Amino acid sequence: MARMAGRRILFAVPVLLTVTFGVFAIAAASPFDPVRAYAGTAALSADQRTLDRLRENLGVDEPFVVRWWDWLTSAAGGDWGWSTVMRQPVAQVIGERVVWSTLLCAVAFALALLTGILLGVLCARRPGSVLDRAVSLLCYSLEAAPVFWTALLAVWLFTLQWDVLPAGGLTDTGSEQVTSGQVARHLALPASVLAVSQLPWFALYTRQGVADALTEDPVRGARARGLAEHTVLLGHALRSGLLPVLTLIGTRVPELITGALLVETVFSWPGMAAATVEAATAVDFPLLAAVTVLATAAVLAGNLLADLLYGLFDPRVKFSDM
Repeated sequence: MARMAGRRILFAVPVLLTVTFGVFAIAAASPFDPVRAYAGTAALSADQRTLDRLRENLGVDEPFVVRWWDWLTSAAGGDWGWSTVMRQPVAQVIGERVVWSTLLCAVAFALALLTGILLGVLCARRPGSVLDRAVSLLCYSLEAAPVFWTALLAVWLFTLQWDVLPAGGLTDTGSEQVTSGQVARHLALPASVLAVSQLPWFALYTRQGVADALTEDPVRGARARGLAEHTVLLGHALRSGLLPVLTLIGTRVPELITGALLVETVFSWPGMAAATVEAATAVDFPLLAAVTVLATAAVLAGNLLADLLYGLFDPRVKFSDM
């Protein structure tokens, strides 16, 4: 496991370098002017000499390769640069927001995984039943529903119609301090919406995997030996049926991150969404690169976690071959 993880980490270095280089290249080709975005309305009355001086002070007058290398060497030393759009160090921007984005994604992912496995097992136990057809229909419908549409529908139903959950934010209006109770109430709706967007994949994969496992010879042999049905289902079929779900974990991370950005925007959750959008529209090179590095690292970590879990659950797989 350690050797495989080490190889993956070494492989991640050139990937991150390529991704950050691409960010600077694409941002340099963008039609947005970072100087005018930084100056705001003052740029409308400023002369060209003032704009050129500001461009030099911000360092955006240099080729994007030079800017990328300067940022890379500084980031390697712990200095992620200065965010022109947020008017504060990039490390501070990320530090204030990434914890809330991580909390949202972690709760939503765990909720989707556990609920999806439960529904998949129940459906696989009786294929073709009313529950199986109803859950399958619901999953296929949710797959086609955009996450922002689901979020708006949830706000309309749970906030405007039933008034049981807050529509957004981190704490109640007028609250002077952040409490765990308020965070939990405000987290419930966005985390549930994000979980619903991921749920269909886990439910359908678990349903198919467990249903196939129930027809395998070892599982039928366990039934022939007179083992209890729940022992056969949970102890034998589920262990084998979860293998496709484990491979799904890594592939769902990119969509989880994208969905989280949309959910944060709808629910005004104080995560990375607002900073990411503002950095993109203002061509904030340091903040764009840092956000991209974090997202890429999360995807690579998700793939590594899926491979480690697959190797642990499937004795036929050797880590030396992965």
